[in-house]
Amino acid sequence: MLLFLTCSLLYGQDPTVGLLSIDEERSFNGYNLIYPHHQSDVFLLNNCGEIVHRWQLEDDKVPGNSVYLLKDGSIVKCSNNKVNVGSIWAGGGGAHVEAYDWEGNKLWSFEQNDSLRRLHHDIEVLPNGNVLMISWELKNLEECIEAGRDPEKLFQDKLWPDYILEYNPSLDSVVWEWHVWDHLIQDYDVSKNNFGEISENSGRVDINYENNLGNPDWNHINSIDYNADLDQILLSVPFFDEIWIIDHSTTLAEARTSSGGNSGKGGDLLFRWGNPLTYQAGDQSDQSLFFQHHAHWIDDDFLANDSLYNQILLFNNRAGENYSSANVIRPVMDSDSLNYKISEGKFLPEDFTKTILHPVKEKLYSSGLSSAQYLPNGNFLILAGRIGYAFEITPDDEIVWEYKLPLKAGMPVEQGTNLEISDNNLFRIKRFPTDYPAFIGKELTSTGTLQIGDDENPCLLSNNIPIEFSASWEIVKNPVSSHLEIRNLNEQSLDFVMLDLSGRQVKSFTVRSEMSQIDLSGISFGVYLIRDSKGITKKFIKL
Repeated sequence: MLLFLTCSLLYGQDPTVGLLSIDEERSFNGYNLIYPHHQSDVFLLNNCGEIVHRWQLEDDKVPGNSVYLLKDGSIVKCSNNKVNVGSIWAGGGGAHVEAYDWEGNKLWSFEQNDSLRRLHHDIEVLPNGNVLMISWELKNLEECIEAGRDPEKLFQDKLWPDYILEYNPSLDSVVWEWHVWDHLIQDYDVSKNNFGEISENSGRVDINYENNLGNPDWNHINSIDYNADLDQILLSVPFFDEIWIIDHSTTLAEARTSSGGNSGKGGDLLFRWGNPLTYQAGDQSDQSLFFQHHAHWIDDDFLANDSLYNQILLFNNRAGENYSSANVIRPVMDSDSLNYKISEGKFLPEDFTKTILHPVKEKLYSSGLSSAQYLPNGNFLILAGRIGYAFEITPDDEIVWEYKLPLKAGMPVEQGTNLEISDNNLFRIKRFPTDYPAFIGKELTSTGTLQIGDDENPCLLSNNIPIEFSASWEIVKNPVSSHLEIRNLNEQSLDFVMLDLSGRQVKSFTVRSEMSQIDLSGISFGVYLIRDSKGITKKFIKL
């Protein structure tokens, strides 16, 4: 059965934006959450690229940067003022974290943007409803020198090291913090704080490691994730080309020290990986990560039995000179101590578990932004954020879904528009299964696509799969709601099976009369196939 849609045949030309291609049989059916740059709204798209829900929010704010959809149908998002204000500013800067219900009503908000601190990039919603946030904090020249910073590496006489804060929306207060500044090491000046042997203190951060030309934005943590089983936090630190893991089980006091918590190391780094040079282990050939984004544990509930469960997936932005990759790693942990193993001075593993590239390697390149997601069908959903290009790839390296964000500086463009780098920036894309709890009882009806003048959607045009001109029956109306109406064009009864897009049989029935209505009560919304005994197959959409 041919299910791959060649969009050039349907549009009459190769599409440049929106849905580029889809293999509905092998792609994972779901809904895609996006929060495009340079505008204020959050969108939920089906795999046809159609808008099925939209959170229309304050138009004076833009992404800053991530958004999360919770099981109750609410979203929590990071935003920045459309007109930037604040003395601390770098790429990924934010100011607000806000929660909205499904209808777009604000539930709560938190703001941090002043001369001393500023939120940026990402958050993580904890199981108890608290929210972990990333923030810069200002350290002036005197503080930096006293901490052991080489003054020749302070081009602007200040640093903005990162810290993590945990906010409780119910109490409207910060209940826990972890600061990079509390876990420093330096071998530059014996008379200053934090002096020691760097290679013997891999759990501490070298204040003189410099990979951003002395700019204040020293760490630039761009993603945060939480593992409830371990009570640990995962951070992506691109200006160190590393990922870090810290202990969340510490008290506020223990988080400032090197003792306490489940792992016994307080707030020191439990694990770091990607660039051993940061703690003077190995050499340049040992570097594996290059300005990475979206580091997270593969730990969705529906993946619990998968072999990749609890491994770490990330987007490796500058893996090569002209290409990016997605990579999976499996940290090596001592399950008794909850600490991570080191060999020859370097944290294990020695290499990636898996590397995912685009079949045309150079088509996957983004110097910043970007995301990767492991899907329940074994495919990966990957976004090159600087060009707004997302694709789904199978374990056999076949592309089964492609989408190009059809916005330029936040405004919709026409089909046929050729977009340049950073015209359509997108921080992440996240696909949710159709049975995700947030969608229960919700009406997810298409309201069209984001692009202008693109009424012919390739998903819907291919109602017959494959095209059959000799079919003895037809679907009268499509999409449908409570009943599927079939017209029988001959005098014989016809037997049918109804399948979902994974090929699972949902229903069987027989059509005897010229016009029959099939009851669809109990059938969830989505795209389905019906097939007669001769193998003739058609598609319909249940709303």
